Amino acid sequence: MGTKIFVDGAAGTTGLEIRERLAGRHEFAVTQLSDSDRKDVRARKKALNEADIVILCLPDDAARESVSLIENAAVRVIDASTAHRVAEGWVFGFPEFEPGNYEAIAGARRVTNPGCWSTGFLALVRPLVRAGLIPAETPLNAHGVSGYSGGGKTMIEEFEKKDSPAYVETVARAYAMQLGHKHVAEMTARAGLQHPPVFMPSVGRYYRGMIVEVGLNLWALKGSPAAVDLHAALTDTYKGRPFVEVASPPEAAGVKTLDAEMLKNTNKMKLYVFSNEKTKQVRLTAVLDNLGKGASGAAVQSLNIMAGLSETAGLV
Repeated sequence: MGTKIFVDGAAGTTGLEIRERLAGRHEFAVTQLSDSDRKDVRARKKALNEADIVILCLPDDAARESVSLIENAAVRVIDASTAHRVAEGWVFGFPEFEPGNYEAIAGARRVTNPGCWSTGFLALVRPLVRAGLIPAETPLNAHGVSGYSGGGKTMIEEFEKKDSPAYVETVARAYAMQLGHKHVAEMTARAGLQHPPVFMPSVGRYYRGMIVEVGLNLWALKGSPAAVDLHAALTDTYKGRPFVEVASPPEAAGVKTLDAEMLKNTNKMKLYVFSNEKTKQVRLTAVLDNLGKGASGAAVQSLNIMAGLSETAGLV
């Protein structure tokens, strides 16, 4: 029998995707509860404590409750909720973004999955803050667009179910207008910033895929770094990593438009440094699947690492 996995909350969007990605994987034995048992605390507690690795796909409060129900010290946890993303003692489940993080995940008892927006933002910003190219006190703006699956069942109903009173016909809409998006805390803390970025997300009428962007005035940064310096830092950070690619300067220079869906159904992320030498400005851009590298794919990648398998196992 393989590593025993229990996905708590497998009925939600992320949970269902994780189950699909684990289907047929002989390395894992996935525990599944009936609909009635999923609502029974005793049945959930039993499944939680009998697993080797638990993956939580729950609202924040429910995720915290599940962690509190685990009494078996040998049980390891991957939490896909927001509940523990800046909590002490939890390893950030983004293997590529920090030196040594792969090894930290491999030995971790508690891993917190990053959010989809913060995955793109951190992939672009954290290496540049670490290299001193973006000073920690720099005020940043971040924006982008995501498929509506990122909003879970409620937003999927809004965009798909025409007979629902919640149905909308909008093509694209901005949200988090009061600057209180739940990903901002991890974007700030994990990037090592002194100030939260002004975060301006949008959602479009398509199911999955996203673009995350950060604009920089290089002339305003300490030392006035060049675009090639930023590109070099990103390239060095992700060299040899199977799921993160940094576009070359010639490739970026030839791009006229970007499709938010170009990496859908994969665990890949592609980064670009678009630049204008005359204005000394850059447009840092990340493209990924909000349900792949931004959610369920990332969880399975961490699961592979924790189980001592290749991080690419079962992922494309």
